[in-house]
Amino acid sequence: MAIDPAAAVGAVTRSVGTTERDGKTARTLTAERIYDTTPDDLWDALTNPERLPRWFLPVSGELKLGGRYQIIGNAGGTVTACRPPQHLGLTWEMMGQVSWVDVRIEPAGDGAKLILEHVAHVDDALWDQFGPGAVGVGWDLALHGLGLHLESGEALDPEAGAAWPTTPEGKVFVRGASEGWRDASIAAGTPAASAGPAAERSTGFYTGEAPPG
Repeated sequence: MAIDPAAAVGAVTRSVGTTERDGKTARTLTAERIYDTTPDDLWDALTNPERLPRWFLPVSGELKLGGRYQIIGNAGGTVTACRPPQHLGLTWEMMGQVSWVDVRIEPAGDGAKLILEHVAHVDDALWDQFGPGAVGVGWDLALHGLGLHLESGEALDPEAGAAWPTTPEGKVFVRGASEGWRDASIAAGTPAASAGPAAERSTGFYTGEAPPG
């Protein structure tokens, strides 16, 4: 399937902010994208254990309210909200850290809008080093894989998907997504002089290339 990296990057709307969580200030990243499918089909792609590995990763456990889940080789956690086909909430537990992912689905004309919010307590030094792209680009890649699956109905090759960010086409996508999160960070008040280098470091992390300078 031919991919236009710039168009794929432009399909996502990104925003960055702060909120209070458990009595502490937390960072919020929000990504929105409209898919050419129904809310029910989008919900199924996000929650069906047989379908998730076709575009993301295998998941064990129970994707229902109160259930525990584990994404193979990635995060695990508890389902904190489950209202098909509109709202899925999860704790996102990885490497001893807990953050929160909230997914909402809304009708959007003939399609369905996915609104994904990730809330996390982030160390200031880590935020200054990589900015929102450290997590945001990963979500961009996942939402892109979801779009390819919904468009074709096919399962993606997991090895090819993991390697794609290091290909010429994938590097264009990663850089565009990283720059999108940079712009969202600047819009939220981060000085451009700090947001720019952080975005370059995030780009290098995903592409395997050291940032210039």
